[in-house]
Amino acid sequence: MTLVRFDPFRGITGMQDRINRLFGDMSRQTGGDEATWGAWAPAVDIFEKEECLVLKAELPGMREKDIDVHVENGILTLSGERTREEDVKNEDYHRGERFYGSFTRTFALPTTVDVPKIRASYKDGVLELVLPKAETAKAKRIEIKAA
Repeated sequence: MTLVRFDPFRGITGMQDRINRLFGDMSRQTGGDEATWGAWAPAVDIFEKEECLVLKAELPGMREKDIDVHVENGILTLSGERTREEDVKNEDYHRGERFYGSFTRTFALPTTVDVPKIRASYKDGVLELVLPKAETAKAKRIEIKAA
């Protein structure tokens, strides 16, 4: 039997994601003008390993210099901007489904993350952040001595 941590907001955030996707899909169907293409957010996976948390964000077509990652007051902020190729004019497009413009994603970090040791790498359009756990957060086995 696997134990799952209770998250009272899991259902709410899932519902919010579905609503955001619904409105995002509707804006894509309305046309290809710049106004409907300005807001987007990269897809993110966050999972836990024994020694760290890992965040992976899909940022295809972006360069490292266009991505900003910073931590302030326990909040991790991922932001950047993806620009459209300048050599193609709007009237030359037959179909435009990719999002362009700036984005910002924020995540509250647990107090167990050792912020100075956070590492970031970017490969094949995927940004990976490794968020090491502080020594105090790691499980320790306590030896029992016989009296």
